[in-house]
Amino acid sequence: MPELPDIVVYLERLEAKTRGAKLAAMRFASPFVLRSFDPKPAELTGREVMGFRRIGKRLALGLTDDLWIVIHLMVSGRLRWSDAAKEKIPGKVGLAAFDFEDAPTKTKTGTLILTEASTKKRASVHLVRGSAAVDAIHRGGAEPLELDRRGFGEALRKENHTLKRTLTDPHLFSGIGNAYSDEILHRAKLSPVALSTKLDDAQIDRLYAATRETLVHWTEVLRREALASKEQWPEKVTAFRDDMAVHGKYGKPCPTCGAPVQRIAYADNETNYCAPCQTNGKLLADRSMSRLMKDDWPKTLEELEDRKATLKKV
Repeated sequence: MPELPDIVVYLERLEAKTRGAKLAAMRFASPFVLRSFDPKPAELTGREVMGFRRIGKRLALGLTDDLWIVIHLMVSGRLRWSDAAKEKIPGKVGLAAFDFEDAPTKTKTGTLILTEASTKKRASVHLVRGSAAVDAIHRGGAEPLELDRRGFGEALRKENHTLKRTLTDPHLFSGIGNAYSDEILHRAKLSPVALSTKLDDAQIDRLYAATRETLVHWTEVLRREALASKEQWPEKVTAFRDDMAVHGKYGKPCPTCGAPVQRIAYADNETNYCAPCQTNGKLLADRSMSRLMKDDWPKTLEELEDRKATLKKV
């Protein structure tokens, strides 16, 4: 799922391409992607683009008379940009297109296309009347890059959960998801299952610094990549990047210590971590595997490696 750095760069490039332009048309290839009924699409067409906001992991595009388009990409939704007027919506993955033209000259500006590479069509578009209605969509989480150290600590200790859950809870922190939480916790050298209310001040200091450094770093990386592309647009928005430290790197060497990256699998997601760097070498068992193996579950990385070596000899 696109997270804070991805959404920020999407919005920056969208603003560069459409601020002051007119929304000429909205086209929907899927009848399910539009989830609102007031205002109607016709009421927004012909209006000038005025504002750009990130609402957690959503993008909000503001038009004159305080009308808004709010796009939630969910897991597999992505945005494409084409300089062509009324670019065709691609088959299978295409959900909607937004056509823009230069307001003064009425010449074409380009087309924003919403796609979703999944059979589970979860991405959505809401047309919203008024900034207050946009604000109401927000889940209430604090903006991690706008918090000082004290505010960060207060948000962190608001509820007693594991750090992984705390960082990804949109009611506590805005815009952080599965991928960047793994990277943040690895940088902070903290266990994903440590409890948020049990951290000492030094650990909170590390987590605060790691959160800022990780989000700023990846925003800058994605920004440079977008500006270097042909369309000056984010072309490879993915949660799995070669230069990430641990996320999506199960079994690969940790860039800090060289130990194999471990994981906790649950539902459709997994948490990646380095045992030596984050858990003092202890392996974290997910519920299904720990129930299955019970006392046979290896407790340390060394025990796991010994067991693998034994199995190879059999």
